[in-house]
Amino acid sequence: MDKKAYYSMDRPLSKEKRKELFAEYAKTGDKETRDILIEEHLYIAEILAKKYTGKGIDYDDIFQVASMGLIFAVERFDPSKGFEFSSFATPTIIGEIKKYFRDKGWTIRVPRRVQELSKKINDVKISLAQKNQKTPTISEIAEALDITTAEVLEVMEASKVYSPESLDMTYDSGGEDRELTRGDRIGVEEDYFQKVELNDFIERAMEKFNDVEKTILIDRYQYRKTQVSIAKKLGISQMTVSRIEKKILEKMRKEVEKSERA
Repeated sequence: MDKKAYYSMDRPLSKEKRKELFAEYAKTGDKETRDILIEEHLYIAEILAKKYTGKGIDYDDIFQVASMGLIFAVERFDPSKGFEFSSFATPTIIGEIKKYFRDKGWTIRVPRRVQELSKKINDVKISLAQKNQKTPTISEIAEALDITTAEVLEVMEASKVYSPESLDMTYDSGGEDRELTRGDRIGVEEDYFQKVELNDFIERAMEKFNDVEKTILIDRYQYRKTQVSIAKKLGISQMTVSRIEKKILEKMRKEVEKSERA
């Protein structure tokens, strides 16, 4: 019977057997022993991964990173120092998760210097707020980190891409009947503006048409009349209306191309 099968008969392992395995792995570096220890302590990675869900990265990705942290912890753990493995593994796993968030959690890629400085600024803000019992100023943060206020402002602005705010976030509407969302406060391109531009374009193009062409264009595309009814109105054949309409459309196409180049 192999080692993994032997220990699987006594799951979960007792505290004594875990210590026995750690001591053995520290001496031999046996891969099978390592795998048993990883599997036995996988619950630690699961618990810590769940604490970081809902922060913009899928749980499966976080759990994978936490599991890698657990592997590092098992490989580095020294049972001779007298520490409990869970006490050693927890900061190691959390460190890996935080590093992953720092590297992968940004919506827009920013320089590593900005990412690292952003973390320092957040830490200093918390420290100063606890010490002085008030929100620290930009100058106080800059002084604590020995950087300029401009650098603090730059990093704080860049940090907004780490946790983008939802367009559904609501604001006080100032007495209006409904709440305003961030989306309501963002300017949008009005359809009316496009209609105005289109009308201006048509009016400029129409100046180059004769009276018959203008009549055909308006009746066909504004009033949706048939070529036959337009032909009767103008006293010409339907074929002539069709030919003139094609000529009108060709002129309009050239005007569109000219407008796009301008």
